[in-house]
Amino acid sequence: MVVSPERAHPRKEMPPLPPASPKKCTPNDRRPTLEKHRTLSKDAAAWVGSSVVGIRQFDEAGLNLVLARAEELRAAPRAETRGRQTGKILANVFYEPSTRTSCSFQAAMLRLGGEVFCVAESTSSAKKGETLEDTARSLGCYADVVVLRHPESGAAAAAAQALGPAGAPVINAGDGVGEHPTQALLDLYTLCRELGEATPRAALSGKTVALVGDLKHGRTVHSLAKALAAFPVSLVFVAPPGLEMPAAIKAVVEAGAGSFAETTDLKSVVAGADALYVTRVQRERFLDPAQYEKTRGSYVVDAKLMMAAKPNCAVLHPLPRVDEISTDFDSDPRAAYFRQMENGLYARMALLDLLLGE
Repeated sequence: MVVSPERAHPRKEMPPLPPASPKKCTPNDRRPTLEKHRTLSKDAAAWVGSSVVGIRQFDEAGLNLVLARAEELRAAPRAETRGRQTGKILANVFYEPSTRTSCSFQAAMLRLGGEVFCVAESTSSAKKGETLEDTARSLGCYADVVVLRHPESGAAAAAAQALGPAGAPVINAGDGVGEHPTQALLDLYTLCRELGEATPRAALSGKTVALVGDLKHGRTVHSLAKALAAFPVSLVFVAPPGLEMPAAIKAVVEAGAGSFAETTDLKSVVAGADALYVTRVQRERFLDPAQYEKTRGSYVVDAKLMMAAKPNCAVLHPLPRVDEISTDFDSDPRAAYFRQMENGLYARMALLDLLLGE
């Protein structure tokens, strides 16, 4: 792998997280406030009623628990899973377009025996000027859990604070360029299944994972990088100039158990990677259309490129794709992105099952 030595960062042991300091979150300050949300660990009973706003709420035992639950639900007869959350209601609240996340949460709740109602910004009182906090409080009167996608970073944390610890839990389904924690869960689940191991540590130790594309705006890669930081894995950030991984995310990884390096050259990375996580350049995040056109198509994963890759190198993509993975690669066994999409159903079933309890 050709990566500038001065841009490589050595592996180091992950230090304990510093004590959380009190912080007040107001409606105009929607930065994530993870210190107000409990750590999700091995005690399943402690998950009930918890909001999920960021991936770092899960410690390693918590990740293992939710992925194991996903495997259990996957293997269980559908008639059995359909009785687990009978009578529970999910509010599916999406202020941005979505196919997979929205539909998989709906399908997950229905497969658990619950019910779903959907809210879009275009048909909600947000069009009349209602605040997100008031919307959250209203939905908490009708639903047992609220799934929220919003264009502002920190919106899920603000909604969870508005509902309070006794209210319905909020699940962050993507908040602007911030995080997408349930995508990171299904990505870890996919990596485990593709690499043939039951836990992230077993699957990832000593492996190299390349994150490719728009790393500046990609909330999926932000959450995944934070999750991977807990394990002894080598990360390579591959991005065009101007779309590099944010410094705050690199700081989390640098303080973690693995290592990272950066490059603009995808071809130099492919041969050494055990997994490629490819993302699109996000047109909706650009203020200048000309800048988007300049950077789109910077990288294309196709059959020719993958001739240099390992025979078992898994290729993941959160979807939707534009032109960053050629359709001529879809039939390759290493193309994991459609299996990844199915894995999302079971990961979200597992999360809902744990948050809602018996």
